[in-house]
Amino acid sequence: MNFSLDLTDVADDDIEQAILLPLRAYNASKAGTSKGRPLVIAMRDSTGAVIGGLWGSTSYQWLFIELLVVPETLRGQGVGRRVMAMAHDEAVARGCRGAWLDTFEFQARGFYEGLGYHVFGEIPDYPPGYSRYFLRKEFAVSPPGGASDPSVQGA
Repeated sequence: MNFSLDLTDVADDDIEQAILLPLRAYNASKAGTSKGRPLVIAMRDSTGAVIGGLWGSTSYQWLFIELLVVPETLRGQGVGRRVMAMAHDEAVARGCRGAWLDTFEFQARGFYEGLGYHVFGEIPDYPPGYSRYFLRKEFAVSPPGGASDPSVQGA
């Protein structure tokens, strides 16, 4: 097979899809379909403008939280806990058994640990002078019809 390699810094959607489709097919052949779905919680101001929220997805029975932003003026008031509780409840409703995410040392590691997350990986000196942490939490799932995640109820 003849081929060439082209390096670029342009994020071309067609190239991404051409790479992603065979990878998804291979993964599905080994682990079944991921049943991936976005999970988004938009936080809006009084004008309807998005001022923060959560961006993630569920697949393979896990919630991946890619982004969480709470405006500085709302921090320390339980807003982040409410957003996380909503995400956890929805993930459990979708059949997830846990959640994972990553955060930088200068961001919210303590916040996530306060919600029951535990570090399972670290990249030291990324970015230089700091670490990047990978955290996970397994949900305490009740039988159908029960409360989903007692550690964040009422948050």
